Amino acid sequence: MFYTTFPTKFGFSGFAWNEVGLTAFSLPEENIDEVATRLQQNGEPKAPDGNIPFPLKSLIQRVQNHLEGNLQDFVDLNLDWTNLSDFKRDVYLETRSIKPGLKKSYGNIARALGLGAKGAQAVGAALGRNPWPLVVPCHRVVSACGKMTGFSGPGGIRTKARLLALEGAELLSE
Repeated sequence: MFYTTFPTKFGFSGFAWNEVGLTAFSLPEENIDEVATRLQQNGEPKAPDGNIPFPLKSLIQRVQNHLEGNLQDFVDLNLDWTNLSDFKRDVYLETRSIKPGLKKSYGNIARALGLGAKGAQAVGAALGRNPWPLVVPCHRVVSACGKMTGFSGPGGIRTKARLLALEGAELLSE
C-alpha cells in the first residue's frame, strides 16, 4: 500500500491505494502534512516519485479538473471494500450514483436500501466514516428539507457547501 499527495485549487489532496484499489482519499486541506498524516494512519509509505500507476496518475488530474469546475464522475474507480460492512458498502454504492450538481437526502438513500424510519441516521453515520469523500460524494447528501447537515471532512459544512456550489447544486440558506 502507498499514498500520494498533490496540489489542487482548494489545497492539498491525496489518496492511498493497494493492489485492489483506493483505500483512502483526503479532501483538500491547506497543510500537506495533515493530508499525509490522514493517509498514512495504517503505516502506508509515500509512493516514490514517478512510481504511481497510470490509472492513479489520471485520478490526480481528474480531481484537479473537478476542483477547477470541470466536473468529473469517479464511479469507474476501483475501491478496496475489504474492511467495510455490507451496509456501508451499500450506502457508499448508492451515494456514488449521485451525479455532480444533484443531491439526495439521507432518507432517500435509506429508502433506496429498504431501511425503516431510523435508516436515515444509520446512513448519516456510515457517510460520516466515508474513507473516499469526493470519490464517494457524501457532500451530495443533505437533510430531508435540503439543508446541509454534518460533514466530517476537513472544513466541515463550509467545504460541503463549497463543493456543492462548484458542482452547481441548488443550495438552501437559513
